[in-house]
Amino acid sequence: MRGRRQIKWGILSTARINGAVLKGAREADGVEVAAVASRDPARARAYADQHGIERAHGSYEALLQDGDIDAVYISLPNSLHHEWTLRALEVGKHVLCEKPYSRRAADVEQAYAVADRAGLVVSEAFMWRHHPQTQRVLEVLPEIGELETIRATFAFGLDDLANVRMLPELDGGALMDVGCYCVSAARLLAGEPDRVYGEQVLGATGVDVRFTGTLRFPNNVVAEFTSSFTFAHQGLEAIGTRGALRVPDPWHANEPLIELNGRQIRVDLANSYRLELENVSAAIRGDAPLLLGRDDAVGQAQTIEALYTSAERGAPVTPRA
Repeated sequence: MRGRRQIKWGILSTARINGAVLKGAREADGVEVAAVASRDPARARAYADQHGIERAHGSYEALLQDGDIDAVYISLPNSLHHEWTLRALEVGKHVLCEKPYSRRAADVEQAYAVADRAGLVVSEAFMWRHHPQTQRVLEVLPEIGELETIRATFAFGLDDLANVRMLPELDGGALMDVGCYCVSAARLLAGEPDRVYGEQVLGATGVDVRFTGTLRFPNNVVAEFTSSFTFAHQGLEAIGTRGALRVPDPWHANEPLIELNGRQIRVDLANSYRLELENVSAAIRGDAPLLLGRDDAVGQAQTIEALYTSAERGAPVTPRA
């Protein structure tokens, strides 16, 4: 229903991912993107004019001081997520931070502790979790019987060594960029892992250009995933005692479809970014629970941290409880 209080959003950075978020915002109920910030004032103004955003700020600090803004979407490089989330929280802004929030669980715990004390909302922006296809997967999952195996892949080709995904100082790497989706999916279906094992292949810049992981869950569920910048493929599969479920396009759901025990289940198209913004905005207003909050973000970071530790040690690791 239209007419509810608009949550006014500001965007920190002019990153490419903003385009998808802005498209979702234009379709969303109760959401208005009112400001954008860049370290370059001219770039901020040009970006605002291009996308029909009311105000442009020539620094991230200036946007945080904008009293008309309720919440910020942080699409900065991974290594800057924690710093600017804390800065936003310190001045009373709610935060939607692009995934992954951090490769360090302590960062996530600190952010949510600060947010809780201030009565603010923080959410990690795994847009795929908001899509009806993901909800439908959970609804039909019992039809495969007792879950035994999960397989997930998210990979695309990337050979630009200057890309932020390739820079170790910005916390780049395949696991951080796309493998985190696979980890998110395994955890959604099976809970929190008891033990993980990771293998990484490092590229010329020192980040993992291919990362493969195995996650062992309670009840003997095992998940295997591959993330990579060296080939293109995606998919999610769950195998149980009475069959299998496969999702060909799990992350973007451009063609929502679930293959379940020989039959196809079609799901309506939906804009995941719209649904994400609507959910976080509703949580800010107190109208609905937050889909992705502290527990999910901490579990995600603990698993990623353990996977990197395992890859460095060459041995299985138990994620920190």
